[in-house]
Amino acid sequence: MTRVRHNDWGTLEPPAIGAWQPALTVSVVIPAYNCAPALARTVAALAEQTYPAALVEVVIADDGSEPPIDLPGVRVVRVREGWGRGAARETGRLAATGDVIHWLDSDMVLAPDHLEAHMRWHHLIDHAVVISDTRFVSALGEEGTRTEYTRMTLESTRMLKDAGSSAYLLHTGASTSVRADLLRDAGGVDTSLNMAEDTELGYRLAQAGAVFIPDEQARAWHVGPSTVMRREKDVHRHNWSFLGDLLPELRWLRGHPRRRWLVPYVQVVVEAAGYERTRASADSALAGTITDTAVAIVGPWDKLTDERRDSLDDPLLDLRLIHNLYRNEPRVTFVTSAPDSAAPAPFLLTLPSGWVLGADTLSRLVRLADQDTLGLVCAVLDEGEAGVVAARLERTAAFSRAALFHGGIDDLVDEMFGSLWVSGAEYGFAPEDQAEPLAGDPAKWRALAGKRQDEVKELQAEIERLTAEVDRLSADPVPDAPAGPLTSLIKHLRSAG
Repeated sequence: MTRVRHNDWGTLEPPAIGAWQPALTVSVVIPAYNCAPALARTVAALAEQTYPAALVEVVIADDGSEPPIDLPGVRVVRVREGWGRGAARETGRLAATGDVIHWLDSDMVLAPDHLEAHMRWHHLIDHAVVISDTRFVSALGEEGTRTEYTRMTLESTRMLKDAGSSAYLLHTGASTSVRADLLRDAGGVDTSLNMAEDTELGYRLAQAGAVFIPDEQARAWHVGPSTVMRREKDVHRHNWSFLGDLLPELRWLRGHPRRRWLVPYVQVVVEAAGYERTRASADSALAGTITDTAVAIVGPWDKLTDERRDSLDDPLLDLRLIHNLYRNEPRVTFVTSAPDSAAPAPFLLTLPSGWVLGADTLSRLVRLADQDTLGLVCAVLDEGEAGVVAARLERTAAFSRAALFHGGIDDLVDEMFGSLWVSGAEYGFAPEDQAEPLAGDPAKWRALAGKRQDEVKELQAEIERLTAEVDRLSADPVPDAPAGPLTSLIKHLRSAG
């Protein structure tokens, strides 16, 4: 199976339509509510597909239509729990039996080779999310146009090849497809969402390692304008009220400096290794400038029973003190083993106990990772006979995709996303006994202090460079050279030295 770097799906070579032998089954899942005429037109187009009919099933998720939907040649399942598009999509997914789930809105009409165009990608890799070329028309027979947002996104990213971690933003339920097992591993559809459930699902598929592929040959037409086209401001006002909680990468939705959010941006993992050491590490993570950081403390918490004990000489005293300290802190969880993935959080930082983060350490590491969509950044903290002690910032999407292949996980991440080693001291890591206290407003002032220290280092380096240049010119002066800016700079540096 071909390994795709970032979202550059151009390395994949799908077979030409009509020139290959399909093997995978596909379930076309259509959520529907009181839309009988449009739905009948959509189902009729599905009956004309070139993909083998024996490999296709159509599942209609009826979200309470009156009268109930009754169409020949399709499976109809009724939504029994909840209502709305999220509940309907998940009901249809759970009823589907295909290797691939193809989402389809009830007001879509597909070209005859539409399913075949989608399915050839799923035969190449098992983590593709294929996005149709959907055009909006007022009546059938028109060529139609893409939405302006879709057009601009595709043009500015080379058809999502350069979209980096944001490719999922074009994921839509109107006509996309994904392997059923990848969809299951990502958690299925959020049944509580009646709008933007496709964007939220796209985000979780990205964290599961998906490659998003817009296929211009997967032609489809949406009859009539979408809700976003008709009421864009109202849709955004509605959706942004909850997407901030669920999509941490939409940083502009998390502008509040002290809010707590459902899905953290960075999940920090610290081993419980002594009360003071663990506290120093965990507190530094919670005090950083990335306020939507969560901390998981790893320890044998199941050993903390409630029988009578000596409070001060308990063999598990340090473990109890850590639990006492954080049991009412909503951003801290207690786990018995390190998580395999931070999903749905986009980043995981493993921090050795006893090491402390600077106020802006995490934000600087994340910025570094995002410059080239790196999958792994390792910060060297110490080195001795036992080896290198390092903190690891892992991109969830990168490690999820690497887990789909055989081989060394770090090597695969480096191949598909890139990795980098940096100095921990340069990024503000310090041992607990050398760290600045978290007093006053630590996030603000420690970050400012770190910024000023970086500026001082840059100025010192510039002075050293200019001093070396002055020494070089002084060793070989130009006869009768008129005084100028450089002469003045030489005098200034020497007087300041």
